[in-house]
Amino acid sequence: MSTTFNDLSNTFADAAQKAGLSTVRVNGRERMPASGIAMANNLVLTADHVLERDEDIGVGLPDGSTHKAVLAGRDPGTDLAVLKLESGSLTPAETAQVARLGELVLALARPSDDGLEASLGTISALRGPVRTARGLLESHYRSDTTPFPGFSGGPLVNAEGKVLGINTSGFGRGTSITIPADLAWKVATELARAGSIQRGYLGIRSQQVELNPAAQTNLRRAQPSGLLIIGMEQDSPAEAGGMLVGDILVGIQGRYVSNHDELFAGLSGEVVGKSASLEVLRGGQMQLLNVTVQARQAEQEQHRQHEHHHHGHR
Repeated sequence: MSTTFNDLSNTFADAAQKAGLSTVRVNGRERMPASGIAMANNLVLTADHVLERDEDIGVGLPDGSTHKAVLAGRDPGTDLAVLKLESGSLTPAETAQVARLGELVLALARPSDDGLEASLGTISALRGPVRTARGLLESHYRSDTTPFPGFSGGPLVNAEGKVLGINTSGFGRGTSITIPADLAWKVATELARAGSIQRGYLGIRSQQVELNPAAQTNLRRAQPSGLLIIGMEQDSPAEAGGMLVGDILVGIQGRYVSNHDELFAGLSGEVVGKSASLEVLRGGQMQLLNVTVQARQAEQEQHRQHEHHHHGHR
């Protein structure tokens, strides 16, 4: 298939125009406005760090009109927030399921009254979990688009004008990353419903250990590591659910748990407050335990942030 430079250029201009209909301006801080993505006709997904106030938030639509919005929910751990428009109607973005390494992409933004801005680049890395100052992001993309001022909260789009994710520079290190659309929309849906993301805890101290071939055979899957339980809080969810010191935790709700980051991810959102199925190896044999995951209190959260990562208190 041969395509001319002109065809390619027109493809991306069309993609910008299409996705631009769902890209809005977000006025939630004193300095330069940021951007947002329409996820429903009255809901905007944006980056949490660009909202320096909870009230008096304005959203600028592609037609030039500005509308008041209220904060529906925010989650500093994933740097995502959802705004609800009090008036006006948005064009919800179309999302794409996967990004490919090397794929040509556009970062879009609407950081001023002058209209849409764009930066072209490629997906330069597909990465796993990134630990943040206030939580954990399960996965992220990097692109070599240029994160100009006000680009946080705007979309990364593919050649079809579909949204691959939301761009943010809120995780520091002087770089911008992209939160994949499936993850961002999952968090945003929960934020719109509940106002915040619940984090759960089991009340265990654990350390990552390698699983020997026999243990992997008993698991019926190739999983190189799990979490050895080395301590448990009294009256904790883990104790109440029958977990024992010496158990090796290998799964939660059908998801593998091979390290602390995967456990952290598995203890967020809908599982909190409910009975969860935990897979443990006990004496080399697989056992299923039903444990009611309790919500972490804010003071526990603060305390846990200071714990050493290797002996994760979860």
